[in-house]
Amino acid sequence: MQLKKEKQNIHGVVLLDKPTGMSSNKALQKVKHLFNAKKAGHTGSLDPLATGLLPICLGQATKISEYLLNSHKKYTTVIKLGETTDTLDSEGQILQTKPVAVSEQQLQSALQQFRGEIKQIPPMYSALKKDGQPLYKLARQGEEVERPARDMTVYDLQASRIDESHVRLDVHCSSGFYIRSLAHDLGQVLGCGAHVVELRRTAIKDTGLGQSITLADLESSESPTTSIGAIDSLLGDMPILEINQQQEVSLLQGRVTMANTEGSQRSCDGPLSRIHNAEGELFGIGRIHQSGQLKTEKMFIIKE
Repeated sequence: MQLKKEKQNIHGVVLLDKPTGMSSNKALQKVKHLFNAKKAGHTGSLDPLATGLLPICLGQATKISEYLLNSHKKYTTVIKLGETTDTLDSEGQILQTKPVAVSEQQLQSALQQFRGEIKQIPPMYSALKKDGQPLYKLARQGEEVERPARDMTVYDLQASRIDESHVRLDVHCSSGFYIRSLAHDLGQVLGCGAHVVELRRTAIKDTGLGQSITLADLESSESPTTSIGAIDSLLGDMPILEINQQQEVSLLQGRVTMANTEGSQRSCDGPLSRIHNAEGELFGIGRIHQSGQLKTEKMFIIKE
């Protein structure tokens, strides 16, 4: 009988370029299995149709997920004009077909309605819940429930015509934005309908696909661990707060710890920061409070 390998304590982030046709959870399980990791999670799922940046957090890195929930993102999508589907993408059933007679001027003019601060109604085929039930399950049962419009921000939106029926959109948007809803709503404004046929996430905050690795390359790599980035590799927008060894011991023991020897009063709480120890390693996430006291929200205890 072949014994199972003991799961490993591996900590860090793999910036995966997810392939199409695979759920985010399936991609997560493949990476977790590849590293034989004890614990893993992903940040911000992608539809099976979609490809692109899907950070996989291993071990202690799973603690950073909540700090990425409100991250702005970038996408490239191809939409097809003239057809609407029940899922708002090409995986659904076609509901209506209309002729396409959209000029470049009409397209560019319509985009103006989707830039800046906008309201967006989430699609029925989504993981949002109604009374504890995911909307996509209700949709599969033929049910449709009212979804309140949500405040979204579109920082940049550009379009280029591929052919008469296909348009490429480059979108920079706030967290929680649905590209499928954008395609559908744009199609309604243009009067012909539209749905997503290709979708690729190209960036989360300042992290882009140039730093990612495909699943195929990860599986064929002789040293896949070199693809594991630091736990805080996606938290570059957080300032670094350095502590000494004495402060580190005090925080570990739960004792009141001042951020510096002066312990001076502050007018307000400091920004949420990455706390690095004397060796320059990530110790935790926290902030300096008005009293000068250093308090942590997370501590990263690395076990081999």
